[in-house]
Amino acid sequence: MPTLDLGNFNIVCATLGGFISLFGLVSYLCKERFYLSEALISLLAGIIFSPHAANFIRPSDYSLGSAENLELITRDFTRLVLGVQLVLAGVQLPSRYLQIEWKSLSLLLGPGMAAMWICTSLLVWAMVPHTEFLHAMIIGACVTPTDPVLSNSIVKGKFADKNVPRPLQRIIIAESGANDGLGYPFLFLGLYLLKYVGMGGAGTTGNGGTAIAKWVYETWCYEILLSVAYGIAVGWLARDLLHWAEEKKYIDRESFLVFAIALALFIVGTCGLIGTDDLLACFIAGNVFTHDDWFRLETLDDSLQPTVDMLLNLAIFMWFGAVCPWSSFVHNDVIPIYRLIFLGILVLLLRRLPVILAMHKGIHQIDQFSQAAFVGFFGPMGVGAIFYLCVCREFLTENVLVDGKPREDAVKVAEAVNIVVWFLVICSIIVHGISVPLAKAGYHIPRTISSALSTSTTYDPEPITIPGVQNTHSTATRGQDPTALGRNRRERIPPPPFRIGGSVIRPRSPASQIQPGVGQTGEPERPVSLVSDDGRLKPGTQSASD
Repeated sequence: MPTLDLGNFNIVCATLGGFISLFGLVSYLCKERFYLSEALISLLAGIIFSPHAANFIRPSDYSLGSAENLELITRDFTRLVLGVQLVLAGVQLPSRYLQIEWKSLSLLLGPGMAAMWICTSLLVWAMVPHTEFLHAMIIGACVTPTDPVLSNSIVKGKFADKNVPRPLQRIIIAESGANDGLGYPFLFLGLYLLKYVGMGGAGTTGNGGTAIAKWVYETWCYEILLSVAYGIAVGWLARDLLHWAEEKKYIDRESFLVFAIALALFIVGTCGLIGTDDLLACFIAGNVFTHDDWFRLETLDDSLQPTVDMLLNLAIFMWFGAVCPWSSFVHNDVIPIYRLIFLGILVLLLRRLPVILAMHKGIHQIDQFSQAAFVGFFGPMGVGAIFYLCVCREFLTENVLVDGKPREDAVKVAEAVNIVVWFLVICSIIVHGISVPLAKAGYHIPRTISSALSTSTTYDPEPITIPGVQNTHSTATRGQDPTALGRNRRERIPPPPFRIGGSVIRPRSPASQIQPGVGQTGEPERPVSLVSDDGRLKPGTQSASD
């Protein structure tokens, strides 16, 4: 007998499929007319379907009630989305783009990232009570990279085509793709120093020198350099194999189009197996894969990659809306809510904007000050920040131990980084998601109001020529004699139509103002006789007695 099955799988499929279908019906209206990002809309949908509201998406059930399992699911989900996004970002760039534009990228990835890290760390140190600067460095490192997922919302679509030059779009894509993988050195410098220097290195054997040594050979050599070499090798081999298969006619069109996405999955999995930086390897591999521009030009008009990109974006930000620790923003022992809000505002304004304005003259893609302000403001924090948050908490709970338990300072940092990073990500999604609509509205609304006011208060009628009457209104000038101006005012044409209730009252037509005794041709009118030649009244005319 049929029964009602309210299992989690059925509910999740129905919720996700229903939302994507409904959003698809108005997607053009939302993104191309209202300029709303799909990340913001998906986040709001995730909040609505989360346990805080409709309870259709139940993250705690999927993780079997374990916070560690929930963070593991979130980390792997973000890895998957970032891996696909970064390979596609590398594919979008022209041939040999990293080699050609290495000077601009060096400024953005070197001094630019370092300044964002230091600035954010100082803000966190100042705003979070009882926080050491070393702890603030760890929190600031999580939000240092700009997010490639949210960056795509400002370099794609009608707004970008009209307002963002193509060289500027490409440098934003390249920076957001490369710096997501380069966040490891900033994060692990603070983590290694915390482990070996914090609280006197309790529970560990080593000192500051040990921390720096591990940072150099584990982070820079194994994770960064190895991932770059691995990405180059995989991207080059994949390109040659695809060329060979295409020349031999061994591959069909569907497999050809999905090849880059499959490559992203392969790199994420293999880099995870050997423990290297899968994000940087994906971006490098995507760029090397299109080193000759062949694959990029072959798939330029294809819609498969943007479609997969959209599906992943909608899913990940719905998940963020469901798993975000909303209640901890208000109820926590780390930072009061008013300080948290003020910290979010300061980070959005000062984390990236000052350094971009300071060095924009060295980046030839940024021609104007307004473009520098645009690039400086749109440095979103999103999927990459949550990924580094999960990596950070995993390291603190598994590697900074005393007697088999997380050390006291590690627990404090883990709680602070969870609250602050999640809040900054939510602020970035909301602010950067509504900035373009607000900017467009702020540009059009004053112009519309000004135009309406000027139309309603100013009336300059077209000159009308009336036979027999000299119209001098249109020829009145500033240097005319006052008496002539007075005559012009008396002979002025009646005012424009006005409205009383629902009726429009129109002025009398110019022909009705013709002088008595003067016809429309300007000649004197002849009197009309009512009596015929025989002395009788003409037919249709009544006498006075009648």
